[in-house]
Amino acid sequence: MSKDAIYNQPIANVSEFRFDARVVDVFDDMIERSVPGYRAILSMLTPLAARYATPNSNLYDLGCSLGGATQALQKGLTDPTSQLIAIDSSPEMVAKAAQRLDKAIKLHCRDIRDQSIEQASIVVLNFTLQFIPIDQRTNLLNRIAKGMQPGGVLVLSEKIAFTDPHINQHMIELHQDFKRAHGYSELEISQKRSALENVLIPETLETHHHRLKSSGFQSVETWFQCFNFSSMLAFK
Repeated sequence: MSKDAIYNQPIANVSEFRFDARVVDVFDDMIERSVPGYRAILSMLTPLAARYATPNSNLYDLGCSLGGATQALQKGLTDPTSQLIAIDSSPEMVAKAAQRLDKAIKLHCRDIRDQSIEQASIVVLNFTLQFIPIDQRTNLLNRIAKGMQPGGVLVLSEKIAFTDPHINQHMIELHQDFKRAHGYSELEISQKRSALENVLIPETLETHHHRLKSSGFQSVETWFQCFNFSSMLAFK
């Protein structure tokens, strides 16, 4: 695993964060040291797949990056007629994911907004929706809901914001403490924050729950949260 050192030297003009070759090379380390609870969320996708995947259905990992969630889903499958479909818009991510994923998995390089959703029993958006422009998120969730089977489940994991500005600031600081504890310097934390500022736009849990229900999901539950990172289950 290559160590994330992308922002460990001063950068005169920090450019917007992109999932390019530099990020792909250190992604495993970056995600482990940046997202509290990431491995816990992945581990729970296996029992979710065992419970909710149905015969002759599709399971989608939208914004699959290197395929961690895809692999976790595959471990839980018991019916060979279930089809896994992994989608990411970064050619560099897809190229590396192809080296890791089972050849039976359908892996495509495309924008998830262009992906059709059909006969889905499980859809995963694992820290993906936050990179979609806010005004396009409802349309994406509407299309996902329409393509899901009754009883299907959407796993939506996101960095979140809080309505109370004091609580919001506390959670941001706790997240920064988490990154310091995992070896990131003040310079790295500051420069990465600048790179993500206009790229990753978090919303409140209340906003997510309301949008999911208005998109056609019958019930929504927050099943995981650590500081300002959360994961929800939305049932069709």
